[in-house]
Amino acid sequence: MSGDSIENNENNASVLFAGASKSDITPSKGTLVGVDFLSHYARFINDTLYAKALVLKQGHTIFVLVMVDICIMPSDFLSHVKTKITKATGIKKEQITLACTHTHGAGDVAGLLGGAVDIAYRNKLPDLIVKSVVQALSKLRPAKVASGSGSLSGYSLCRRYLMKEGFEARNPVTQQLDTIKTNPFGAEDQIIASAAPVDPEVCFMAIKGLDNQWIAILGNYCSHYAGDWDVDTITADFYGTFAKHLKKMLSANDDFVGIMSYGTGADVNTWNFQNSDKLPKEEFAKTEIMGRDLARTIHESTDSLEWIDTAELKIAYDELQLPIRKPDKSELDEAETKLNKHKLDNLELDEHGIAMIYAREQLLLNEYPENHTASLQALKIGNQIIGMSGGELFTETGTWLKNAIQGHNYFTICLANTYDGYVPPENELEKGGYETWRARSSFLDGSAERKLKNSLVELIQKLVSDAKG
Repeated sequence: MSGDSIENNENNASVLFAGASKSDITPSKGTLVGVDFLSHYARFINDTLYAKALVLKQGHTIFVLVMVDICIMPSDFLSHVKTKITKATGIKKEQITLACTHTHGAGDVAGLLGGAVDIAYRNKLPDLIVKSVVQALSKLRPAKVASGSGSLSGYSLCRRYLMKEGFEARNPVTQQLDTIKTNPFGAEDQIIASAAPVDPEVCFMAIKGLDNQWIAILGNYCSHYAGDWDVDTITADFYGTFAKHLKKMLSANDDFVGIMSYGTGADVNTWNFQNSDKLPKEEFAKTEIMGRDLARTIHESTDSLEWIDTAELKIAYDELQLPIRKPDKSELDEAETKLNKHKLDNLELDEHGIAMIYAREQLLLNEYPENHTASLQALKIGNQIIGMSGGELFTETGTWLKNAIQGHNYFTICLANTYDGYVPPENELEKGGYETWRARSSFLDGSAERKLKNSLVELIQKLVSDAKG
């Protein structure tokens, strides 16, 4: 498109512009991989990791989404990266979404539980993320947008289980027995049933140029990573195979950027404990077919999409102060006693090792302030609304949000803009299970889920009302 045509279109406030790009962020061999209970070093690189940027612009409104192939980015790191993006582009933090795919096959910049931050990778990553945004801005062109959804079962299973009487699921923080067991490896014969339903919906927003060439598709699925590979391997997991297959199915050119985001699947993963033979067990086999099937689910919906080239673009952003769950003095004393008696070196992932990791977590969590700043963000474009939360939200929360936001296509992107840890509904917090164990990975109090979801709905309702006005 000529420069004169771009300038003329920019004077028309209803014209939507879009651009997408990706930047290679693959760590080198030897990088610390995370997040896991213990640190691992990368020995193998299976596929390329990316920071994938999508920019939408209409009149004076601009929105940037960057989906990063990484497990977790802590709040201070996210703030630092946003500041660098603002300095490079002039785009304000409220107009930027930085989110994680949640692959566990990436460099560690968070250092939670028994893991450690890879300082060299943490220092290198921000400029690579900024690069993806700058490149996407340079590719802005008049565009049209559509949204849709499909359904895919078999890859999303509740990982929280009710167990038979007599099974002991011990909480390493309280030393009490939980009523829920997360990921009952080795105790499959003790399972009664999954503790909650799952959400099999595959949501997506699609963007094309007015020349009908694909620019990007942003998908959303409520499940954890596939994880069918060794812990010393760098991989984008199914988020990467999804993009590969989708590009091929769409016959898109090399400028197309396929993006899969992490939905409200904090209590969901791909491991079928009650039918372990349902999916292939060879390394990367599940990653491959899961990415393919997600791509196919979206591709099958693209022919029936309704495209809009004047869809109104609206953004809203807010922050909440939420209380942090912290150990009391007796719990701190107990944690210190454990560390005085036992070393943290060479831990095994047995009951003792887990107890030591969580004892350390209590001491580190005690250094946190009394309250945490959590972000909330919402995007409206045409009939598509996307909510963004820094928490790992449960399916129950995601389904509640979908039901509360009627009349629009809606999905939630988790691990965005701040790191809020696991945010269990209060009733799930009381049941226990890994997602609830107090640590830097699960640190908000029981009111957090209710406050976050209600505030997000209020933000979206205001956004819709302003758009109508």
